[in-house]
Amino acid sequence: MAQYDPFRDLDRLASGLLDARRGPRRMPMDLYRDGDHYVLTADMPGIDPGSVDIDVDGQLLTIRAERTLTTGEGVKWITREREAVSFLRQLNLGQGIDTDRITANYNNGVLSVTIPVSEKAKPRKIEVTSEAEQPTIMAHESEPQPVEQ
Repeated sequence: MAQYDPFRDLDRLASGLLDARRGPRRMPMDLYRDGDHYVLTADMPGIDPGSVDIDVDGQLLTIRAERTLTTGEGVKWITREREAVSFLRQLNLGQGIDTDRITANYNNGVLSVTIPVSEKAKPRKIEVTSEAEQPTIMAHESEPQPVEQ
């Protein structure tokens, strides 16, 4: 049986009023490089995949999402700790990213964004040659030969 705690409700009310983080929330994310692409994963629980908006403007990647809570008519809430919130995250991609080939997938509350490295920025080997390996062409003048008649 649940016990009523008036201080818990007062604490929740006070933290709701004094919460300085009104507006878009930052979503926790991980970012790592795997071969020739970066992978960004962000936790976005309870998000409708249709509300996720990802865009690239120059080298700035912006991720936006909304979590809305449905309320049925005639519903009487016992407790409501989850909030309807908007998430926002912006990343400066820097140089060397192929922004035309960025892809995203949302599965089980986790957004995965694959960010490919551009061909120009991929590591490559430079062949080293030495003068000893290259053939040398020698040129010298020769005496003109008399022409017989």
